[in-house]
Amino acid sequence: MKILSGLALLMLVSSPAMAGKDCNELKSEIEAKIKANGVKSFTLEITSGDVKDGKVVGSCDGGAKKIVYKRG
Repeated sequence: MKILSGLALLMLVSSPAMAGKDCNELKSEIEAKIKANGVKSFTLEITSGDVKDGKVVGSCDGGAKKIVYKRG
């Protein structure tokens, strides 16, 4: 439950405020926060297409790209 609430908070904080950040920099920051919450097996992917699988946890390049989290 702690991990899910941490991810929800991360999505609220990272999406609008960090939309102008460099994608790789933002991905690294999100990765560090997820690891700090104890998640060991996950992937983060930067995409500009539609998200079919996973959860959007951030956006970058002025909102043109999304960072997608997948557990496992």
